[in-house]
Amino acid sequence: MTSAGILLHRDRDGTVEVLLGHMGGPFWARKDEAAWSIPKGVLDDGEEPVAAARREFTEELGFPPPAGELHELGSVVQSGRRKTVLGYALAGDVPAELVAAVAGRPDAGDWVEIEWPRNSGRVLRFPEIDRAAWFDLETARIKLVKGQRPFLDRLEALVLNRS
Repeated sequence: MTSAGILLHRDRDGTVEVLLGHMGGPFWARKDEAAWSIPKGVLDDGEEPVAAARREFTEELGFPPPAGELHELGSVVQSGRRKTVLGYALAGDVPAELVAAVAGRPDAGDWVEIEWPRNSGRVLRFPEIDRAAWFDLETARIKLVKGQRPFLDRLEALVLNRS
């Protein structure tokens, strides 16, 4: 399974910050460390990865990514070698009210249905991303799921090479 996503980044007073989404649902509800992700999702059949990354950003956060050129960050394998994630860096910013609105938006973003509690027969609906926030790279290394952390190193190298 292959997914594609965007690691949106900005410069705040000389500090690189990245926009991450906290994974929704009951499993992640009380977790913070290693419980955040880049907005990403599975490629549709025949879909170009860049198009999928832009589409998934919009679907997961409820607003489109800023205009701009995507820069390849390569791929990572996560979830016990079952999922390949293609990452793209995008420099830009979004209004704070859009980031704040990610939490609790019943009419936007991707939703997933999960049997909860497990084996209960009860299916509940949860947002794939239940909130979003900006983090400096040091903090992001703690928040981001382990399989995606190499994207932060690659982004840092990309940003430093442009300086």
